[in-house]
Parts: sequence; structure tokens; C-alpha cells
Amino acid sequence: MHFQTDYKLENYILNARWEELPAEVQERMKGCFVDLMGALVIGSRSRQFEVGLRLAESLFGKGDIPVIGSDKRFGFAGAATAMGHSSNAYDIDDGHNMTRAHPGTSFVGAVLAAAYEKNVSRNEFLATMLVAYEATIRMGAALMDYYQYAHSSGTFGAVGVAAGVGRLYGFTKEQINNALSVAEFNAPLVPGIRSVEYPSMNKDGVPFGVMTGVLAVLNTLCGFEGNKHMLEADEYRHYLDDLGDYHQVMALYFKPYPCCRWAHPAIDACVGLMREHHLSASNIERVTIHTFKRATLLSKIVPQTADEAQYNIAYPVAASLVYGDFGLMQVREENLNDPMVLNMMKRLSFVVDEDLDARFPAERICRAEIVTKDGRHFMSDECEPRGEAKENIRLPWLCDKFRRITGPVLTEAGQERLLALITGEDDLPIRTIVDEANNEAFWK
Repeated sequence: MHFQTDYKLENYILNARWEELPAEVQERMKGCFVDLMGALVIGSRSRQFEVGLRLAESLFGKGDIPVIGSDKRFGFAGAATAMGHSSNAYDIDDGHNMTRAHPGTSFVGAVLAAAYEKNVSRNEFLATMLVAYEATIRMGAALMDYYQYAHSSGTFGAVGVAAGVGRLYGFTKEQINNALSVAEFNAPLVPGIRSVEYPSMNKDGVPFGVMTGVLAVLNTLCGFEGNKHMLEADEYRHYLDDLGDYHQVMALYFKPYPCCRWAHPAIDACVGLMREHHLSASNIERVTIHTFKRATLLSKIVPQTADEAQYNIAYPVAASLVYGDFGLMQVREENLNDPMVLNMMKRLSFVVDEDLDARFPAERICRAEIVTKDGRHFMSDECEPRGEAKENIRLPWLCDKFRRITGPVLTEAGQERLLALITGEDDLPIRTIVDEANNEAFWK
């Protein structure tokens, strides 16, 4: 491979300015912050976050930086590590089809910790998040091609951490280049398909990508030398051709449910049929989901852990048929043995539709077929997952999602306070937002 260093990405990372961004990009970045704050809030009620707190304490000790959803404080590395364990715990974060991964969750914990440490404003934090998104997504596309198999979010997020934290730490373009090189070279090559077939906390590899990115930054400060990163290779430099002109954040999708995206159209198709025809879960004889092959490969076991419930298709569909929704309460481990949901799982079957499979991955579509105990038969229209990039998701959609998913955790007053701070006109210190997010009065 031949590499050229012209610092195009590094200059963009250092020089992007909030006030120069198009209004639609500014709104999108506020929306991303709303969405990721929701992921951090509910993720703080996961066993994975408890692991992250213990790891941060044992490795890094106490400091002055808080983490969302806890009264513990750490230094930068500890806070980034702890929130790196919560941001993706319930698989509710944004995604990008080009990399088939979740960019925001893979760096938000580290960038938020660094922003708090450096006491930057909300808008500077949002501009930093933007450059982290752009670096992550574009590097992700290059790495997917170079390694020729489906990685997952932690692989690319190490680069986003290096980009965002390097900017906040006041790195030179040479230091940014070095941190990107170290992060990309040492990024965990997370085997995404295995995480689908064998669910566990390994999942998208986000905690390890965050820690690799953190170490890339800290090693750069200590004099560790990398050399070249993939977006400097002649084969992949084209991924930077429209950098600064087209913003990849506008191609993000957003997830209404805390489970694998491939299960979302089945949930919506079933819930839509139930509501349209006023069906009762107790009157369902059987349900057949006609979908693309990858979706049918998702786990169908009775889950024993939150991760097994998320990377599953039978459990989320059954829970949505019973409760008309799939949210935090359905994925919490203490609720996984619900007899109504387990009974519904036995009534489900999943079949590959060759036409729908031929349209994957550009489109992820299913149809639901419900037969009732009294002999009625219903077939849904083709259903795509909600929140796709082509819908041009706006702030009201994301704020409504935030209210729905954080309802079991935050009071209404807490929800509205956070939404006002994140989306309002005032450019407050990021410390104000984080401290308010941890206000005990706002948590149930």
C-alpha cells in the first residue's frame, strides 16, 4: 500500500467550527446528543455498567469526572471506561448502514469525559462529536474493505475516540495523526456476526474500542509513535473527498427499540397488525415472520441475560406482541421469565423470503402473518425499520424516543430539564448538563 500524509482529516478534526455548520447539521448533532444521553441513562441500569464501574475503580482509581447514572467519579481514563460500558449496554444507539455499526456509542463516553475535564461548552462538545462521527464512519468504511469481513462498532470507535479527545486535548495535527494511527492499527477487530449468533457482553466491542482509543491518546502524550492510518492509503483516500462538504451524520439511522436492528421491522409489523385489527395476544394461535436470511439467523433462545434478549428475534417480537412495545422494562433481566412472553415465543416461526433477502442489506424488510385462535388470518404490508436515514429524523422524533425509553428511569421533570439543556439556544458548559443529568431528584 502507498500512503500520503496531507493532514486533510487532521485539519478537519481541529478546525471544524460549530458556528460554520449548516443548521440541519447543528440540529442533527443536538439530536445525536439527546439519543446518546438516553443510551447512557438507561445503560447505567445494566450489569455491564456495573462491570465498567468496577473496572474503572480497580484500574484507574478516583478522580473529578462524573459518569452518567452513578455517584462515582474518576479521572479521564476511568470515566471514559465506565461510560464505554454503558453507552451500548442496551443496543438503543444510532447506526450507519455503510459500516453496519453504531458510531456514536463507540466514542461518546470518552468524548464526554474529556469535555467535562476540559470544561468546554455544549456547542464545542457537539462540534467535537461531529468530527468524531465523521472520522469513525469514514475510517470504518476503509477498514471494512481492507479486512474483508464485518467488524463491529468497537473497531471503528477507537478512531473516533482518538479524533474527539485529541481535539479537546489541544493536539497538533501531527499528534492527531499519530493518535489516529495508533488507534486504527490497534483497534479491536470485533467479529460482528459472532456477536449476533452468540450474544454476550462482547457484543459490539464498544468498551474495548473506547479503551483502545483512550490508550492511543495517552500513549501519544507519552511519546508513543505510530505511522500512517488507513485513510492516508491511496486505496481509501477517496473516503475523504467530500469531508466537510457532506456530513455522514445525516446518513445515520436511529433505533426505537433496544435490540438488534434486524428485529425492528418484525416488531413494527406485528404491533401494527395488532393495533389495526384490535387483536389480543391471548387470541393469537401462531405468527409467521417472512424476512431476510440474516434476520432469521438471530438467536431464538429463551434469554437469560439482557444481551441474549437484545441479539434475539423471537424474544423481542413475542414481548411486543404481548405488550405492544419493546423497551427497557422488557429487556431488564428480572423480567425475562415473563410467562406470557415465553408462551408467545412458542407460537412464532421465521422463514426466509427470497425476494426480501435479495434486497438486503440496502433494505431490511419483513412481513408479519398472524393467525388467531378463532380462525382469522392477517398479513401485514412490507415493513421497514423506523428511524431510517431517508426519513430525515428530526429533534421531535428523538425527544419523543428519549421520553419513552428513559421513562422507567427518569422523572418527567428530569427528562424535560435534560432535553431543554441539550436542545436549547443557550451554549451552557457541558459540566452543567452532566451535573444536571446526575441530579438525584431526577432519578426514580
